[in-house]
Amino acid sequence: MSRVQTEISVIMADDHEIFRDGFRLMLSKSPFIKLLAEAENGRELVKLTEALQPDVVITDIKMPVIDGIEAARIIREKFPHIGIIGLSMFDEEDLILEMLDAGALGYLIKNADKDEVADAIKTVYKGEHYYCRTTSHKLAHMIARSKSHNMGKREKVEFTEKEIEVIQLICKELTNKEIADQLFLSVRTVEGYRQRILERMQVKNTVGLVVYAINHGLFNPKAGN
Repeated sequence: MSRVQTEISVIMADDHEIFRDGFRLMLSKSPFIKLLAEAENGRELVKLTEALQPDVVITDIKMPVIDGIEAARIIREKFPHIGIIGLSMFDEEDLILEMLDAGALGYLIKNADKDEVADAIKTVYKGEHYYCRTTSHKLAHMIARSKSHNMGKREKVEFTEKEIEVIQLICKELTNKEIADQLFLSVRTVEGYRQRILERMQVKNTVGLVVYAINHGLFNPKAGN
């Protein structure tokens, strides 16, 4: 997807008015985001989406009447070009997986800061996946194994033997310092490797790196490499 415009139009849905008020204020501070409307349940979200056709929909997963999962499924079927982001109060792994399987390209935990929310909106708008930074490694592994949510269509990237070593150690949850010690490198060198790997994989954070690595056979959680 390659679209260029000055503003990204958004509709958000949550059944708690206080949260919607705070989220509206947060989005108002981003010059490239235009909040078109708010919904308090999934049915209202679907109707507003049909009427206004936003670029991105941000929806709570748990809502009355129609929940965010069903709303995402309907929106994805009718408007596949609209990016969907799920919102969860906690790291509810099963619900997040259901949301992704329903057609969401990304998800955020509700306490995400404004920079991460903006980053997620820009990423999903471009048709790319976005995984919340606070995602557990367990959930990252579950996402990678989800058949309906993978990166298999991306062009294959060839990594050096050293890069693969770094990737596998990141997937094992080692810190930069621990990786540096194990590979006899400086922390700064490891940081450089990490940044280059993220750029070459075209992912935003460590969660995306883990999902990519498992999807492309660079790391096997069961084997432990």
